[in-house]
Amino acid sequence: MKIILSASVFAVSIVMLACGTPQSEFGIYRQSDGTIGVHAPKSAKDTETQAAAAEECKKLGKRGATIVETRKTVNDRFPMAYIFVCNAY
Repeated sequence: MKIILSASVFAVSIVMLACGTPQSEFGIYRQSDGTIGVHAPKSAKDTETQAAAAEECKKLGKRGATIVETRKTVNDRFPMAYIFVCNAY
């Protein structure tokens, strides 16, 4: 009985994690001033946007990302744009 309950909890956890916004749904770009821009889809949460920027910063050898600007766009697919600066902390 315990094994079935544990397996059920594990399966539900995996399904919940899979419901997040896929990385491919974000528009991520590097700006000339060294910041990272992220265009987020309607369904994205702030934490998912932060994680997408942090992943791009890791590619640059940095450890994380801090948000410096948020603005609305006129794009229906990406209604929000976020600007992050990469941190070496």
